[in-house]
Amino acid sequence: MTSRARAVAAVLAGAAAISGGLVHSQQLPRSGSIEFHTGWKFTGEVHKPAEDHVMGHGTVAGITFNNKGSGPLHLGPANCFDTFALVQGRGSNKGYCAFGDPDGDRIFTSFTGELVPEGGGNGTNEITGGTGKYKGITGSGPWKCKPMGGNGEVQCAQRLDYKLP
Repeated sequence: MTSRARAVAAVLAGAAAISGGLVHSQQLPRSGSIEFHTGWKFTGEVHKPAEDHVMGHGTVAGITFNNKGSGPLHLGPANCFDTFALVQGRGSNKGYCAFGDPDGDRIFTSFTGELVPEGGGNGTNEITGGTGKYKGITGSGPWKCKPMGGNGEVQCAQRLDYKLP
């Protein structure tokens, strides 16, 4: 190996060691809160079985943004499936979500909530599991959503209070 090749190898090894240390030092604390917001696109099917009664199901797909501008779930994909029923504009929904990091690690939740006549609603996410750095995660947290346009656009603010094993 030439001296130039040894120098390049040494620089690359040093960079790998430093970046590995940075990744390690940014591990998720064993407990805490993740505050984030999500921009969604809702696609669903709505049925009106009787006057003042609405029910349906749908999916949302979007991107999460950690409120700190970096950290867990920042710039990661989010997908949920839900069912809902309303009487005179008030009702409930329930469903399941997968929130992720760009690296592919996921937090899975089930949720329930209250829907209101002006659109949107609020409720609770219960953490049901995770993958990668989120494996074994437990906890819950509130969510609050509001419509942002006439084509299924929705914005939600969420917090997950969690514990890792």
